[in-house]
Order: sequence, then structure tokens, then C-alpha cells
Amino acid sequence: MLPAPNLDDRTFQSLVDDARRHVHRHCPQWSDHNISDPGITLIETFAMMVDQLIYRLNQVPDRNYIKFLDMLGLELRAPGAAQGEVTFWLSAAQRHTITVRAETEVSTDRSDVTDPIVFSTTEQLDIVACSLDTGRVATAGAGSEPRPRLNGSAGDEFPCFSERPSPGDALLIGLDRAVPSCAVSLRVDCRVSGVGVDPNDPPYEWEAWTDQGWARCETERDETRAFNQLGHVVLHVPRGHLLDSPREIGGKPQGWLRCRLKDGVPGQHTYQESPLIKSISAQTVGGTVPIVQARVIRGESIGTSDGTPGQRFALRHNPVLPWPHCTLTVTADGETTEWHPVDDFGGQNATSRCFHIDPVNGKVVFGPSVREADGRLSQYGQIPPKSASLTMAAYRTGGGTQGNVGVRQIRVLKTSVPYVERVENRRAAVGGAAAETVEDLKNRGPMLLRSHGKAVTAQDFEQLTREKAPGIARAHCLTATDDRDAGLVRVLIVPHVSSDAMGMVRREDLDPLPATVDTIREHLDERRVIGCRVAVQAPTYVGVTVVATVGALPGCAQDRLTGDIQRELNRFLHPLTGGPDGRGWPLGHPLSANQIAAALAWVPGLNTGEDITIQLFPVNPATGERARQPVDRIPLARDALVYSFGRHSIRVR
Repeated sequence: MLPAPNLDDRTFQSLVDDARRHVHRHCPQWSDHNISDPGITLIETFAMMVDQLIYRLNQVPDRNYIKFLDMLGLELRAPGAAQGEVTFWLSAAQRHTITVRAETEVSTDRSDVTDPIVFSTTEQLDIVACSLDTGRVATAGAGSEPRPRLNGSAGDEFPCFSERPSPGDALLIGLDRAVPSCAVSLRVDCRVSGVGVDPNDPPYEWEAWTDQGWARCETERDETRAFNQLGHVVLHVPRGHLLDSPREIGGKPQGWLRCRLKDGVPGQHTYQESPLIKSISAQTVGGTVPIVQARVIRGESIGTSDGTPGQRFALRHNPVLPWPHCTLTVTADGETTEWHPVDDFGGQNATSRCFHIDPVNGKVVFGPSVREADGRLSQYGQIPPKSASLTMAAYRTGGGTQGNVGVRQIRVLKTSVPYVERVENRRAAVGGAAAETVEDLKNRGPMLLRSHGKAVTAQDFEQLTREKAPGIARAHCLTATDDRDAGLVRVLIVPHVSSDAMGMVRREDLDPLPATVDTIREHLDERRVIGCRVAVQAPTYVGVTVVATVGALPGCAQDRLTGDIQRELNRFLHPLTGGPDGRGWPLGHPLSANQIAAALAWVPGLNTGEDITIQLFPVNPATGERARQPVDRIPLARDALVYSFGRHSIRVR
């Protein structure tokens, strides 16, 4: 970006000094240069007035610069809207399907000082009733054919796995219906027979048959203690669940679930004998649907057209978020037509029924009339007839950093839904970002002019990623380092996330939403160079636990110092606000104990006159297993970031 020139860099004091030098040169008889002299007072008065004129003069390049950007069609980006998922729990299992319509509103609690943060569902949710009345239960040993049986036939018990359970054994449950995105409660009647397993850490996982094969089900709770007592297992079935028969089962298509034994981690006990099951029943108790921190406004009258080009009409709510279903209706002479939004009017003509929305200011803009080089007047976009009534049929407003709420903070059902008892978000909402500022736009403008919307350099990929997904806080482009990855460009993205009161962020919240990844990939794929392959993914995260021994100043409360150190460690290791410059830990930059000690030296109450002992323990995020031996330095791969894993151990002398 070319810096705006400073037309006059003189200050108030330099103006006064220049005037005194001129006085000394041209009026040597003027010998009293103290501030009490009336002449010096006049010099300072004129210097103050000239200083104000210089300040106003230096604003001219900045104003012209912004006007040039405006002429190029650049405008402030709308804020990013936080996205997530919310689960609707039924008051009781129903025999028919419960429908939660799209745009159903949920929110956080209202407090004394803040209004509730409103979210709305982005699609319709069908909570489908299911049962095992006509279903089957089957068991399959590793490498053997399933042995199907009717559930609970003749009251006989049957083994859950093979006689000598081994990884790959599975209990298969066939539902009478497919239940995509639903929460299913399985009532399992069994007795104590699964010998050898740890009831609190069983080595199995639940899966559902989907259009992509077997997919993992998230377990809400498991009361059976590894199939050793009567209890319920509540599963969240993935959205791709379908009515089908996997190849290894065959027979009548059903909605299949299975509990599969897996290889245990070191130290995890497995079954020595198969548990015995008397019966299994199933019912649907809820469902999960995507949400966005936005509200849909429908049927808002915005005014009457005067028939002139370039009209602008203000909406009641702003900012306005991008939404494919945003429409405008124009009513003239008893006829109503539907108009659609466009990003710009460059490819439009006088018959195109289109409009543009200024997202930050919340204004509807119609096409301009432009005089071409040959003197011809061209209209870009149709203009509503004079006296036509304009109504925004639908648009979406919201967004902002306040939408990045934590787990189970969304629990108020603002739109009534029959048979729904409560709602909750089982994951944090991520992706909420503030609207673009003028300074950000001034930095972005030259980059867009240079790339012309094409992804050529690494900086182009990063800029286009942020432009398409405002909810992404960090974007890093890594090019290939060897011949095996020739032509591969990896774009690593980190979404905007919220932190808890101690400044810690959960590992699972750092993963971008699949829909966001797909949107960015498609956007970059349309703009990449031929022969280039694009992969959009999250960085590799390395968890870190710190063991610190520090000294406290006299009179400093130990509990307060410990809490301050915990917060500082979480801040310093935060992927978005950490690092030496406070803009997130540098990608691929190694972490050393000396860096931690330097960061802690600024904590109030810490005695820097005593030694600060720092021990670093890398943690595997997948297993949560901490290294047994501390290290002084943690090297990171070029695509890796560190983050605080769990609570740090602080010892205050």
C-alpha cells in the first residue's frame, strides 16, 4: 500500500522556533524573547492557528484516498456472523415427526446489563420418531458374518459381541426409520457379565450407517456402564443417516446403528467375556440443527421510488448479512415484481431487475446512469417506476464478536415449538467478527487492485480467504516444499472463537465449520491458477501444559498471583491473541521456556528478583496424554500452532 504523503510535517513548536529565528535575523533590536513578551505571545498564537491549518491540509490526501476507493466500488465488509449448532430436546418421546421450521429463534439469557444474543436456525429440522418394534439386532465378530435376530425374541439373552471379544466385534441395531440429525435414546436391558472392562472407560464407539459409510455418533450419556446394568444410551446421529442395508448386513433396509469394539489406548482394559443383553428399545428424544447469529426480517416497507437512477433507501436494521434468499418486491400499477441483489452493477443493463445492499450502513441502492465515452447514456440496472412501492421481502441482520458464545450458553427458546422442552448448544458458536473499519479497507484496497480477484501469490490466497469468510480470524497460505506436493497450496484457517473467564479456548472450538471450509475452497478454486491444487484445513495444534515455580513480592496474595499467572499463560499461548505481538502465536514458531518466563515477568506481584523455573510438557490433543518428561523447547512443524491444554501447575514460593 502506498503511504499517504504528509504535505507539511511542521509542528507547533517548530513554527515558533522558525519565527524566533526570523526575528533574531531581521529584528536584532528585539531582545526580549521570553514568553511574557507580547510579541512572543502573538507568535505563539499565529503558530497555533497555522498548526490547525496544517492538520486540516494533511486530511486532504486521506479523504481523496478513500474517495478513490469508493469510485472503484470498494465498500466496508459486513461483520461475520457466529455459527454453531443447537439441540432441541423433546419433553417426551412422540409417535409422530416433530418439525422445527427454519428461522426458529433461540437466544442466550438476558442479564441486567446485556440484551440476549439471538440466533436462528438455518434449515428445517425433522425430529423423526423411531422404534425397534420391527427392527433387528445383530452381532458380528471380527471377520465373520452378522447373526441377525429379532429383538428380545422369547426373552432370551444374547451376547453383545463374540465369545472372546476382540477389536472389530460389533452390536448392530436396526431402527424402523432413518433419523438424520436426531438424538436417539437406546434403553438397554443387560446384566453384569462384561468381565474385564473399565465401566467408566469402555473401549467401544457408536456409529451410524450414512451415505458415506459408517460415521461416528456423539454419545450424550451412557448409563449402562459398558453394558453391565440397565440404562439408557443417548446418541446424536449424524445428518447423513439413511435407510439402507450395509453390505455386511444385507436383508431389509433399516436405519442401522452399531456399537463397535476398537483397539484400546495403552492402559485401557477391554472385555474378557462378552456382556449379555436381554432387550433393546429405541426412541427419538431430540434433534440438532445449524444456527447463525442473525435474525430474518420480512415484509419491511422501505419507501416509494421517484424514478431516478442511483436511489438509496435505508433499512431499519443494520448491518445486513449476505444471504441468498434476500429479495425485494416492487409494486407498481397493481403489478408486483421480484428483484434480486447483486454484488455490483457492472454486468447489468436497463432491463435487469436488481439492486445492491450496502451491508454496513444497511442501505438499498439501485443502479446508476453513466455517460459513456461516446456521449451515450447507459443505465446499469433497472430503476423502479415513479411512485412504485418498495418492500424488502426478506433480509438477514446480525453478526459481531458477541456471537462467539460458549458451550450451553444458548438455552432460551424464543419461538414456540410444540413438544420441545428445552434447547442447548453442545459446542461453542464460532466465526463472529466485527465489521470492517475504514483503516482495514484502506489496507485491503491496494491488495485487491493488484490481484484483480485472482489467487496467484500466497498473499492473494490469504486475502481472498478473509474476504469470502469474515468469520476467519487467521489465514495462512503454505506452498509446497518438495516435488511430492508440487502444485499444492494449503490454506490454514483459524476461526474467531470465544475464551472462558481464564482466557482459555477449547481445542474443539478451533476447528472451522465444514460449511465454512467448503465455501472457502470453492471460492479459491474459481480463482486459482491452472495446475494449482487448493487444500483448506485447520492448522496442526500442539497442546502445552506449563509447570512454573515463581516467587511473590511481600504482601501479594498467593491465590491472586496464581490466577493472574494462569490467565497470562492462556493469553500468551492463545492462537488468536497470544504470541509476542498479541496477534496470535506465530505459525510454526517454536516455543521455549525462556519465552514463557519473559511473558510472566510482567505479571503484577511477581518477584522478578528470584529465579523463575519453567517446565514445558507437550500434550497430544487427540488422546490428552501429556509427555512424561519436561522439555525446554517445543519445536513446531511449519503448519503447527500451540495452545493451552488444561490447567497449568503454578507453585508460588
